[in-house]
Amino acid sequence: MPPSDATTLDTLETPALVLDASRLDRNLARLAARMAEQGVALRPHMKTAKSIDVASRAFPNGPGPITVSTLAEAEYFAGHGYRDMTYAVGVSPHMAARAMRLRQAGIDIKVLLDTREQAAILGEAGRAAGVTPSAFIEIDCDGHRGGLLVTGPNLLGVAAALDAAGVTLAGVLTHAGESYALHTPEALEAAAENERAVAVEAAQRLRAAGYECPVVSVGSTPTAHFAKALDGVTEMRAGVYMFFDLVMHGVGVCTTDDLALSVLATVIGKRPEKGWIMVDAGWMALSRDRGTAAQRVDQGYGIVCDLDGRPYPDLIVAHASQEHGTLVIRSGSSQALPDLPVGAKVRIMPNHACATGAQHERYHVVFGPARAIAAEWPRMRGW
Repeated sequence: MPPSDATTLDTLETPALVLDASRLDRNLARLAARMAEQGVALRPHMKTAKSIDVASRAFPNGPGPITVSTLAEAEYFAGHGYRDMTYAVGVSPHMAARAMRLRQAGIDIKVLLDTREQAAILGEAGRAAGVTPSAFIEIDCDGHRGGLLVTGPNLLGVAAALDAAGVTLAGVLTHAGESYALHTPEALEAAAENERAVAVEAAQRLRAAGYECPVVSVGSTPTAHFAKALDGVTEMRAGVYMFFDLVMHGVGVCTTDDLALSVLATVIGKRPEKGWIMVDAGWMALSRDRGTAAQRVDQGYGIVCDLDGRPYPDLIVAHASQEHGTLVIRSGSSQALPDLPVGAKVRIMPNHACATGAQHERYHVVFGPARAIAAEWPRMRGW
């Protein structure tokens, strides 16, 4: 939609979420090209963007396969013509019933599980809805979260439980979440290969036991960009790659020039004796995420840029209260605090694009260095 009440970053009320569509398009093209070279289908995770307008940039020729993290996302994208979805969160009883209502409506939604109990619950929900459910078995490739060990006894047991419950086995799915803690190309390449090898081994074990396992699904933004080979993998899931963020920068997946998302803020006060500049973007606008604190360079709550997206040297948001952000020169730097008068505007690049995006209802879209607001793209919210 066109902008409603502002035409440029100079006049836009703050705090506001700004999306550089030129960087978005470049990021989308980068991973699409990598997967095309590997011969692997890309199933973008929409949990970061939560926007049909962003999805349309990823799929300019019409709806394609997507991953979602909530059934509200699934319902939202279904309303915009998307039919092929993976709900990549362990299914619960009430979510199983809700997912089956989507299958009743003709949506090919596949769910995720790693227990016999979930298999039984899903089968019951399918029978109640008069549809055949489809599910992935989640595989644990690095101890990050849920899933079954590829060599453990439960993998075949859960497959048998799916068969008994009348649930179609869609395949295996894994996520190398521990890759977010890495920062060297060698470590990231090793994580990507481990993710691939574990998923493929799980599929092979299921097939050897007589189960069809058509899909081998892997994916995290770091491993998607550092995988040297994806033999045996059928699809890649990633989400934050669309925007990138400072955590991904710290991992080594992108540069700050790739970060498509920022929060526009206004200077509302100065404390020169303390070396502080205050802005009107606190954690309600930036989120509480401090994901870079565990990395080699702590970026506070975000790095501070001018209106054209150029970072001020070593200027970060060091503290955030509900509606106040405190800008300081990072510890140990010899840079001088910039002279930003009250009313001046800055853009803050966030630690975690998913978390920062979730604080806002819409994107204010710009293209590259242009300050004109080209469009406003709503974001969906909820579960």
